[in-house]
Amino acid sequence: MTLEQTIAAVRPLCGESMDAARRRFSDIAMPLGSLGLLQEAVVQLAGIQRTARPEIGRRAVVVFCADNGVVAEGVTQCGQEVTAVVTENMGRGQSTVCLMARRIGMDAFPVDIGVARDVQGDRILRRKVRYGTADLLEQPAMTREEAMRAVETGISLAQQCAADGYRLLCGGEMGIGNTTTSAAVTAALTGADVYTVTGRGAGLSSAGLSRKVCVIQTALALHQPDPDDPIDVLHKVGGLDIAGLAGLYLGAAACGLPAVLDGVISCAAALLAVRLCPAAGDYLIAAHRPEEPAGKLLLERLGKTPMIAAGLRLGEGTGAVAAVSLLDLTLAAYDGMVSFAETGIEAYTPQV
Repeated sequence: MTLEQTIAAVRPLCGESMDAARRRFSDIAMPLGSLGLLQEAVVQLAGIQRTARPEIGRRAVVVFCADNGVVAEGVTQCGQEVTAVVTENMGRGQSTVCLMARRIGMDAFPVDIGVARDVQGDRILRRKVRYGTADLLEQPAMTREEAMRAVETGISLAQQCAADGYRLLCGGEMGIGNTTTSAAVTAALTGADVYTVTGRGAGLSSAGLSRKVCVIQTALALHQPDPDDPIDVLHKVGGLDIAGLAGLYLGAAACGLPAVLDGVISCAAALLAVRLCPAAGDYLIAAHRPEEPAGKLLLERLGKTPMIAAGLRLGEGTGAVAAVSLLDLTLAAYDGMVSFAETGIEAYTPQV
């Protein structure tokens, strides 16, 4: 599907299924609302899957790997070469997200959408749009056509997952320098002061953080991305991983699949997706509260409350995978618990 076809295919959630799920939670023998946000997520799953008995038995995390030319400006602690090394580690199933996903029965698909060199590994999906983005202080990150290709790459991967029978997707990323691009995207979309949405990433010093803020401010002033045109923002100051994630979220919504967000890069991509298609936001589930400064603002703009607040900041989709395990536990209770009527206990009623 093209971007336009994808947007047109997104449907509202099924209110009847959501109401039925709420009734089920009211009937089972536990205090009303006692599973909190986990309970709300199951109701959301019911609306997305259009059934009062949602299931997420087959699920996958799709990890978009790409390099960012802005690394040349000294905005990171480590070098660009790390992206390729970690991508190849994912190809061997040995990265953090791969190991976590395997433990809970998830498949992990690393995607080379823009690593700066060719990577080795049979498990890596090769969807390279270009060999890394450009240095933002010299030129736009990518062309508008490349930004569209990257978004539509994410859409096609979501479509393929849906065709293969997956019932839930998580988005992840790997790319040195992507906390810089995600901060730039956040500032461009929201109008927030760059200083308030820029963090230390993987451990920058105070001097490094100041340099990072200055680079983003200069790039925004140079390229003037249009906040009302998400593709313009992507092509001028974004990243190929962010573009792929945005496409994955749009494609998931068009295919009727829930998508679990990870950290700040995923949330920046999600805001791009929702700006392109507001209805897609109903298909997104916030896993955790990102540690990067932009995280809180992004979740507020998305209207999402995360399930986990555990200081997570690894990326790769690890927080999203952790949240899926919580959804598993919640669905076990939802599907298996007896009702108040079956136990002979008087049901709880809302109190004023």
